[in-house]
Amino acid sequence: MPNHPIPARARMEFNWHSDRLTRATPVTSGYKNTQNVRRFMLEQCGAAFKFDRSFMAWIRNGTPKTLGDAVDEWQRRQADV
Repeated sequence: MPNHPIPARARMEFNWHSDRLTRATPVTSGYKNTQNVRRFMLEQCGAAFKFDRSFMAWIRNGTPKTLGDAVDEWQRRQADV
């Protein structure tokens, strides 16, 4: 059996539209920018949150990450502005 860096639950089909999201939710290859994700990011980052092309590309760059990592990256980018 191959060694997977993502837990077995995350490798199963994840519904980005309705499944519960937490900072520990892995960003899988099936990741989608859904209203559910937008709500989560707004809750974590505040009303100023928005997706932009650069940030979306970072989320989908193939590097293992969680939604918590995405929150931290968005906040880091805002601090640099």
